[in-house]
Amino acid sequence: MTETFPIFLTVMALLAGVVFAALHFFEAGYGYLFDRRYGPPVPNKVGWVVMEAPVFVLMCILWASSERMWQTGPLALFLLFQAHYLQRAFIFPLLIRGKGKMPLGIVLMGMAFNTLNALMQGGWIFYVSPADYYADWFSQPYIYVGGALFLAGMAINLHSDHIIRNLRKPGDTRHYIPRGGMFRCVSSANYFGELMEWTGFAIASWSWAGAVFAWWTFANLAPRAASLRKRYEQEFGEEFTKLRRKRIIPFIY
Repeated sequence: MTETFPIFLTVMALLAGVVFAALHFFEAGYGYLFDRRYGPPVPNKVGWVVMEAPVFVLMCILWASSERMWQTGPLALFLLFQAHYLQRAFIFPLLIRGKGKMPLGIVLMGMAFNTLNALMQGGWIFYVSPADYYADWFSQPYIYVGGALFLAGMAINLHSDHIIRNLRKPGDTRHYIPRGGMFRCVSSANYFGELMEWTGFAIASWSWAGAVFAWWTFANLAPRAASLRKRYEQEFGEEFTKLRRKRIIPFIY
């Protein structure tokens, strides 16, 4: 595994580049950008659990099977990683309102990536990294910088999801521009928070595996945020343009 792991990371990084390019021509196809071309629709709640649960479960297996499971550094990284996916796989779906759908193809692609990502992060943290790589982890500045970024990003992501979830009253199917919180600064604050999370995790883990995941996050979310911005401009016109002029980061997000 140690010999092939760099090849695995290289392939994953190149695939992220392909995804980044492709999403400039094909919209992501779920949520506000829902598109039936990506497969038959499945309920949002079911789709999110099926899509996100594999990474949580596989990380647990990799952790429990490792001789490093109780080492402080690997355990702390494991808990940070799993905190996000516990919320995303098992709490977030329960909070979804309405009877929205997502395409089955998106669910299957999400499952595939999440499985590979668990192998990237868990493989590095518990098996591939040198045995003493995280021995003095808490004496290194990057854990505090990365950990702070991760927690701040998670807070932004959760708060932004809360704002989006409460845009509509029961029975309302119209679209609204999210406002408040980090939406004062960026158009897709939930994506901004998630990108901050995984950039922080990459710094905290001080690894190429973490960096590849941060690159994947950007490659997936930045084009989607750009597509959302275009939809907002088309649907809300001058109202969105005025809001966008006031934002600190108006270009991609």
